[in-house]
Amino acid sequence: MKKITVAAALIFAGSSLVSCGDTTKIDSLIVAQEETTSPDTSHSKLYEELGVEDSSSGDYDVDLTQLSSSMVYGQVYDMVYNPDDYVGKKIKAKGPFSYFKDDVTGNEYFAVVISDATACCSQGIEFVLDGSHVYPDDYPELGTEITVTGDFTYYTEDMMTYCQLQHAQLSMSW
Repeated sequence: MKKITVAAALIFAGSSLVSCGDTTKIDSLIVAQEETTSPDTSHSKLYEELGVEDSSSGDYDVDLTQLSSSMVYGQVYDMVYNPDDYVGKKIKAKGPFSYFKDDVTGNEYFAVVISDATACCSQGIEFVLDGSHVYPDDYPELGTEITVTGDFTYYTEDMMTYCQLQHAQLSMSW
């Protein structure tokens, strides 16, 4: 029950995803990726075939900051439903900072919230900063626009999958 509360509060990527507007192109991308069984077919090739930009750029395996708001939804959807494909990959994401403390366990959760163009669909990715940090002293104010980079991993708890960026680095303008 505590994790359901966490997911609702932070809108983590493991929470239920809601379809918004015309997602035909995104749906095609997801279907194509799910049908791909050949190890020779890369995500980049699928993006190219569908006429959309690849989500990787230079220093990152997946750079969500370079995608349109519609494509971010599709990319994060794929990360949630195919997390094994992303484990260990360097991810970059941008959005408002979110925080939740579970009063029962005392655990603190930090996330970057990613929204589509109309902000009707929000998804978040939890992150864990390297080193020792204390909230609120070492974190921005809630809602502050942040950019987070880190290594993708996930965990399952109470039959829910939660995406997380470990060894995260945080940058912001606060």
